[in-house]
Amino acid sequence: MNAVRHPLPIEYKRTLPAGPLFHRVNEVLQAESLNTICVSGKCPNRGECFSRGSLAFMILGDVCTRRCGFCAVTSGRPTGVDAGEPRRVADAVARLGLKHAVITSVDRDDLPDGGAGHFASVIRAVHEMVDDCAVEVLTPDFKGHPDAPDVVLDARPDVFSHNVETVPRLYRAARPGSHYEGSLALLAAAARRKAVHVERFRVKTGIMVGLGETREEVAETVLDIRRAGVEVLTVGQYLQPTPGHLPVDRFYTPEEFSGIREEALSLGFAHVESGPLVRSSYHAHEHVSGHISARAAGPPIEQEQMS
Repeated sequence: MNAVRHPLPIEYKRTLPAGPLFHRVNEVLQAESLNTICVSGKCPNRGECFSRGSLAFMILGDVCTRRCGFCAVTSGRPTGVDAGEPRRVADAVARLGLKHAVITSVDRDDLPDGGAGHFASVIRAVHEMVDDCAVEVLTPDFKGHPDAPDVVLDARPDVFSHNVETVPRLYRAARPGSHYEGSLALLAAAARRKAVHVERFRVKTGIMVGLGETREEVAETVLDIRRAGVEVLTVGQYLQPTPGHLPVDRFYTPEEFSGIREEALSLGFAHVESGPLVRSSYHAHEHVSGHISARAAGPPIEQEQMS
């Protein structure tokens, strides 16, 4: 696979900020023996986020059972589940004074429930230790386990997120082992539960662009996501983490990201974050607080409305 030959646009370049909070985050993570997707996934925003005391914990180890073409996380055979991890995550949240904690994980296809029970344990541990901290979970697809959404949502996260990542045509190359329809079904299950039980959590997803999709495919995918009942959408540029990963097909311009945002908002999303370096966990607290806290998403779009 060839390395990217496109010159990196100026809006994609990041400085490497540091400071007291940057070092504090690293110290706490090391002391608690915790992983982050920021480090494992080679996120370009890591320096900025750590310098603001912001991060996304990655639970269930640092070895993923899948090998996605875009992701820098190590693939292989993970070890067992760390029963002490929920408490250590909660300790880290308390020590860092977080008001919005993002919890994600590797895929754990080796576990009967895909890791749903461990997610619930982490959520409960954080709520018990830090009662004024919102908890956002960014989950895998749990292998389509039908009870997984309820297991996680029974622990009362404030945001339930699962990333669709890309358009269906690119799933075989970008997300082998995952299924576009399965990801939509997981999000729809969370949205249905919210509607039936009148619960207050947000349903969220994210996609990448620049992998070779067309603008028409992006629009169709965003529409599918809205039909599933998703309220918050993030759209960011794919950046090749290593030469061994999928190459960047092209870089989208800021104007194109603005266009995607406006099109998505017209479908009734409560909030859309769309830009070159947007990631699902980047400024995550802003996606569900402030001016949008009082703004409800429109009702899911019915299939017949679009025919």
